[in-house]
Amino acid sequence: MQDVLRQQWLEIRQRLVGLVQEGSSFSLRIPGEQSIWWGQLDDLAPTHVDWPVHVLGDSQTHQAIYRARSDVGAILLGGGDFAQRLADFGGVMPILFDEQARHIGHMGAPAASVNDIPGALQRGGNAVLIKGVPATLGTTGTRMAMNAQLFEKCAKAFTLAKASGAKMTLLPWWVVLVANGRLMKDEKRATQCFARGEIPPENRGY
Repeated sequence: MQDVLRQQWLEIRQRLVGLVQEGSSFSLRIPGEQSIWWGQLDDLAPTHVDWPVHVLGDSQTHQAIYRARSDVGAILLGGGDFAQRLADFGGVMPILFDEQARHIGHMGAPAASVNDIPGALQRGGNAVLIKGVPATLGTTGTRMAMNAQLFEKCAKAFTLAKASGAKMTLLPWWVVLVANGRLMKDEKRATQCFARGEIPPENRGY
C-alpha cells in the first residue's frame, strides 16, 4: 500500500502544478500506520514521515490535521492566488455553490496556531486557513486535488465579489443541509475505512 500511495503522490503533484503556488506542501495518510507521505510541490519525490517522531517542514501541521480528523486521507497546505487572498476578507468563505456545500462544506474560523486546528475543523469542513495559509482536505488524494480546484474557483468568485462590492446570494439552507449531509456520510465511511487499514473508495459523483 505504501508504494501505491507513493505513486499517487507523484501523480497528484502533476495535477497541482500550475494550480497552487510554489512552496505548497501536500501529504497522503498511510492507512494502518501512524505515518504519511509528505513533500513540497517542488520535491521530486515524497518523504515517508512517521509521527510524532519526525518533523520536516510544515509536516507538523499536516500531522495535527490528521489527528484532529480521522476521515482525512490527504491534505494540501497552500493554494492558488485567490485562496491565498481569503485572509484579506476575513478568512472565512460562506457557502455560495451547491458543489461547494457537497464537497468542501462549512469553512471554520481561521486557526492561528496548530492548537486551534481541532476547533477550526470540528464541523467537518474540508477547507480552512491555518496561520494564514489555505488548507484543503479530502478523504483521498484524488478528492483533495478536486477539492483544491473547487476551492480556488469558489475563492475567486467570493474575493472578486467582495472586492467589487457586488451582492452575493447564499445557497438556500435546505440545499446546504442535504449536500452537507452527504459529505458527512462520505467522511464517516472514510473514517471506517482508515480504522480497518483501508484506502477509502473514490466518490466522484454528487
